[in-house]
Amino acid sequence: MIDYGKVLSKTVVDTPKSGIRKFFDLMSTMTDVVGLTVGEPDFQTPWHIREAGIMSLEKGKTYYTANAGMMDLRCEINSYMTRRFGVSYKPESEVIVTVGGSEAIDIALRSVIEAGDEVIVPTPSFVCYAPLVAIAGGTPVILETKFEDKFKIDPEALKEAITPRTKMLVLPYPNNPTGAIMTREELAGIAEVLKDTNILVLSDEIYAEMTYTGNHCSIASLEGMWERTIIASGFSKAYAMTGWRLGYLCAPKAICEQMLKIHQYGIMSSPTTAQFAAIEALRNGDEDIRMMVDEYNRRRRYIYNGLKSIGIESFEPEGAFYIFPKIGDYGLSGEEFCNRLLYEHKCAIVPGNAFGKSGEGFARISYAYSIKHITQALERIEAFVKTL
Repeated sequence: MIDYGKVLSKTVVDTPKSGIRKFFDLMSTMTDVVGLTVGEPDFQTPWHIREAGIMSLEKGKTYYTANAGMMDLRCEINSYMTRRFGVSYKPESEVIVTVGGSEAIDIALRSVIEAGDEVIVPTPSFVCYAPLVAIAGGTPVILETKFEDKFKIDPEALKEAITPRTKMLVLPYPNNPTGAIMTREELAGIAEVLKDTNILVLSDEIYAEMTYTGNHCSIASLEGMWERTIIASGFSKAYAMTGWRLGYLCAPKAICEQMLKIHQYGIMSSPTTAQFAAIEALRNGDEDIRMMVDEYNRRRRYIYNGLKSIGIESFEPEGAFYIFPKIGDYGLSGEEFCNRLLYEHKCAIVPGNAFGKSGEGFARISYAYSIKHITQALERIEAFVKTL
């Protein structure tokens, strides 16, 4: 009989499962649960975008595309990045269409990491960064951000985290799970630290459109940063296209050439139907984004004020569609708080330590849900904390 302990990758075996999925899976075994666990828009993909995908199928457009994606789509991605964020890329060599933002992050890391390389990962942050760094053979160096700083990266702390082995900084803003953003002025401090180094930046900008206080700034738009920045983004959040599984990378040609190799061998090309839908989204979807973001903004204020009225402290999120309230004041660990809330009051939220040790004492609550759904959750949270 085969001994799986001797054949499976120890790195992968030692990689923890997602803490987000743990609570989602627990919730799925129960009835009458109000869940605010998943970062998925509750909007349907707008009809004109769905129709473009449907029409591509009707016309039999079910072939492979170029490895990097359809040229029309890459041109539209560049046009979008230029008009929205002031950064431009050559569609033929500096844009790659991926299977979701997740693949984009994965191949960006694998294209640069070698054994012994260090990647600075600010936390709390999305669950995938540190595990993917480790799977690629690198070492994640955790840079903790703080509630009192609105979970922004401190340039001095960044400087202290850099060693001769540092290869890359992950820049996850707007941030999942905290709702933090980085302004142009704050990013300038990061750029100043990096300017005389060979350190690359992986800027995850999947939530760029969900910026509620001013406009999103891409670090690639700052002087001297374009050539060292890889932008990972996609269509899941802004266009409510999670199931279409489509993302993209924008980076200098020299980096894209290497990322494309991994994409070619591992994926070949992204789904053709989704690419036709994405072209329509970029050409005619600005109004859809405005409508959805306006609604997220309304929910953001509603849940912030709702938690405040209960007596749960949190800073008002400025981006994405999550709020990260402090729950440590109730004498329970994050896991205990969230488990008891789930089993005693049938409300599911995610403990903050799922996003790094610095998330202990907090919880992530998604407001990508209706006001009615959020209201039910707030009522159950209030009933629970009154028992503590």
